Amino acid sequence: MEPFGARLRAVMDEHGPLCVGVDPHASLLRQWGLGDDVAGVASFCATVVEALAGRVAVVKPQSAFFERFGARGAEILESTIRQFREAGTLVLLDVKRGDIGSTVAAYADAYLNPSNPMYVDAITASPFLGLGSLAPMFDSAAAHGGGVFVLALTSNPEGPSVQHARNIDGRTVAQTIIDEISQLNAGAQPMGNVGAVVGATIGETGHDLSKLGGPILVPGLGAQGGTPDDLRSIFAANLGSVLPSYSREVLGAGPSTQALRDAASRALDACAAALGHQGRS
Repeated sequence: MEPFGARLRAVMDEHGPLCVGVDPHASLLRQWGLGDDVAGVASFCATVVEALAGRVAVVKPQSAFFERFGARGAEILESTIRQFREAGTLVLLDVKRGDIGSTVAAYADAYLNPSNPMYVDAITASPFLGLGSLAPMFDSAAAHGGGVFVLALTSNPEGPSVQHARNIDGRTVAQTIIDEISQLNAGAQPMGNVGAVVGATIGETGHDLSKLGGPILVPGLGAQGGTPDDLRSIFAANLGSVLPSYSREVLGAGPSTQALRDAASRALDACAAALGHQGRS
């Protein structure tokens, strides 16, 4: 399969720079008039698929909101993934996995091997056992045309205590992760397969993302306080690689499919303007 970085570049050029979360959390289900149960999650996902499949570049289901319903929740997640991918929408599964040895290899096999039912285009991963511990994920992604988005600078208030801590060479933990990602992406065109997750609300932290060489997933927009203007100020050297991610700001417009499409379109227009994106279809 074509490398993930190339596939992501193509869908972003076609549909614009937008990732929409698929997060059936309890309060949103109630807001939609649905039960916080398997039937409610199934109805929620059917509506989001109808509204957005084939219309946005990337969707990002958060696995925890499905896992809380056990095997039946996993079935809904598998079906939702399949429907989006069949429509040509890339699926980034938000699992934030991170481990060592055979365990991380099993995670890679579960999500990045096309022979498995939960196969997706890319996953999120936690590097805080050392970026090298994720090597099986990177290898599997390279072998199957997948991608891995590694947590680097997150928006949560607890993040800086770890991510801004300094190594013996003076670099922060986050900068070390960013630099190691850049080495993995060296020479890749138009983008590497390994991306970084950087929150929209981190502000000016002094970290250098200019040599990353891969996509930057930017959550924290909309309901979490980030704005499209933040994209330009934080990612000035990487505007073409930024993939803004909205969840509640778009999903809160449901359950009307047209209202969901309109909300996604508004988010996309605002982000595209901030990033100077051209070529949206």
